[in-house]
Amino acid sequence: MSRLTPFTSPLMLGFDAMEKTLERVAKGNDGYPPYNIERVRSRASDEPERLRITLAVAGFAEDDLDVTIEESQLVIRGRQTETEERDYLHRGIAGRQFQRMFVLAEGMEVMKAELRNGLLSVDLIRPEPVRMVKKINILVSE
Repeated sequence: MSRLTPFTSPLMLGFDAMEKTLERVAKGNDGYPPYNIERVRSRASDEPERLRITLAVAGFAEDDLDVTIEESQLVIRGRQTETEERDYLHRGIAGRQFQRMFVLAEGMEVMKAELRNGLLSVDLIRPEPVRMVKKINILVSE
């Protein structure tokens, strides 16, 4: 028995890569670190819409974090390096490595990434899409 996905519809042509990306993202995120996604209201009405992704990365320094765009995906990685031996009586603050992936729509751009008070904020803009109508000529064979 084959599995049915929304992308198997005959009306959805050329979305194979999108389906694979969604499967990879669903498998890759385990819930750590927690994050928020919010819409940031702009003061001027002519500015494009802004989004902000905020991750709770307590204990991570700037050098421990990496923010990249790979094939229309925002990838945020964190890896702490232990420089000295510590003798923990209780370790409740997670210090494990992580990778968070967010699929970006076409045209999305990263404005900035900022680390402050244990929170990593990544600001994105989504410019208004240009509506395009293209006339296709029909050839008639005689």
